Parts: sequence; structure tokens; C-alpha cells
Amino acid sequence: MADNKFQTPEALARCLPMSRLQAVLSGKWKILILWYVAFYRVQRFGALLRRLDGITQSTLTRQLRELEADGFLHREVYPEVPPRVEYTLTAMGESFLPVLNHMLLWSETHLCPPDYVNPYQDGGRGPLPGTEA
Repeated sequence: MADNKFQTPEALARCLPMSRLQAVLSGKWKILILWYVAFYRVQRFGALLRRLDGITQSTLTRQLRELEADGFLHREVYPEVPPRVEYTLTAMGESFLPVLNHMLLWSETHLCPPDYVNPYQDGGRGPLPGTEA
């Protein structure tokens, strides 16, 4: 049997951060939630619910709470009637923007049809803020 350099204790220890990242981002909607909050800078709960076609209110609540607990999002509750809740990226969430942008570029290259045109480029808003490449 051939030696596998990826199964050494050192290699497995290096994979732990990737396992943690997978656990943090494993929710079906989390990447899109982060993308919308990054793209629009501030997102209210209702706006996210409308943008994420097919998500339930309870799932959105759960995934927002998890992203907040994991340090990606900040939740601001305003003392108004009805209550207003806004989500923004934390410093850690902002540091994830280059990763999100590369995921977007990769998916456009490898998962979209050849004639796909990004509606947010050239006259749109361009890449995510802070990710100009």
C-alpha cells in the first residue's frame, strides 16, 4: 500500500481549521446570507427572508444566530415598534470577503453557462467591497 502524505498526524492537524470552517459554514443558506449582508452592507431580517427564496423564517433565524455566535455577523436591535433588526459583518466577517469573492469568481467560471453575464459587473456594483482583485 502506498504511503499517503495526507494521512500523517501533521497533515491531519492542519486539516482541523478546515473542519472548523466546514462546521461554521455548513448551513445551506449561510454563504448566501453572508453574500447578501456583504453586498448590501446592512440587511434587515425581512429583506433577507425575501431575497432567500425558499428559506423558512425559523431556518433564517437559526442560521443568522449561528453566524452571529461564530463571529461573522453583528446583530443590532433598535427599540422601535415594530422592532427593527439589522445585520452587518463583523471585522471577522469582513476578513472573509476575499474568500466569498473568489468563490463567486470560481462559480462563474466553472458552474455557469459560457454566455453568463454577471449583472453586478460593468455598470453594477462590481466585486464585493474590500475584495478588488
